Amino acid sequence: MASSELSFASETYLRAKSVWRGRPVRRRTVQTGEGTTRPFGAGRDPRGLGEVLLRVSEDMGWSGEIDRARLITEWPEFAGTATAEHTTVIGISNGVLQVQCDSTTWATELRRLRAEMLTRVLNDYPEAEIRDLRFLGPGAPSWRHGPRSVPGRGPRDTYG
Repeated sequence: MASSELSFASETYLRAKSVWRGRPVRRRTVQTGEGTTRPFGAGRDPRGLGEVLLRVSEDMGWSGEIDRARLITEWPEFAGTATAEHTTVIGISNGVLQVQCDSTTWATELRRLRAEMLTRVLNDYPEAEIRDLRFLGPGAPSWRHGPRSVPGRGPRDTYG
């Protein structure tokens, strides 16, 4: 490898490292001489892959998305098997976890337990940034599509 390619690779590595840590990295100079470097000194032990990935996810700001994904995938363990059989997590929108229930009875019961469940969510998944839980019962098909709608009867006024 030519020295210019090696220099480019070193600069690219240092730039990526500075982005991950959020601060510029100073280039180390290689010191020669006896006793100046310690290959088996403190802080040189290898780290486990889980620890490295956790640190990278924190440095890159992914911990919120990871906690939200964990909450959705771990919903049966979080809510319990009986509750999970009658509910489905729709998604998370603007800090609100939306859960579809298969009956209005389940939706009403879970709305009653909302404060307790929200406290557990905040304790178990702190980085998820969930502010509220919304339990939806089964309903008739909605004519609303999208966040904006016009008041009035809409398409139903053209029927028979």
